[in-house]
Amino acid sequence: MATDNFKGAAGYLQQEQGYRDKALKMYPWICGRCAREFVYSNLRELTVHHRDHNHDNNPADGSNWELLCIYCHDNEHTKFHEYILYGATKEKVLAPATFNPFAQLKDLMEKK
Repeated sequence: MATDNFKGAAGYLQQEQGYRDKALKMYPWICGRCAREFVYSNLRELTVHHRDHNHDNNPADGSNWELLCIYCHDNEHTKFHEYILYGATKEKVLAPATFNPFAQLKDLMEKK
């Protein structure tokens, strides 16, 4: 039974390497969220994210992929996981801030 899991993991790794290689050739080495740029020495931190979260959906044109750094990729999966757990919720609209930390700055500077 353990060997079946190993074969499955090996198959997944082979599939992942295939679409990763294609995506890295198609797209610039820049995170699609935070715009961090990558070079060969840190390329391992750039991942391929499936927009529809289906790792079996790998169209040849790469339309289901985007390159994300490991941090943004983790954030995307966390958001999706929360969506699955809690369902669709409206984004909370925050009221504009009313506190101005620099409101008294002019008075403080004039006291010198």
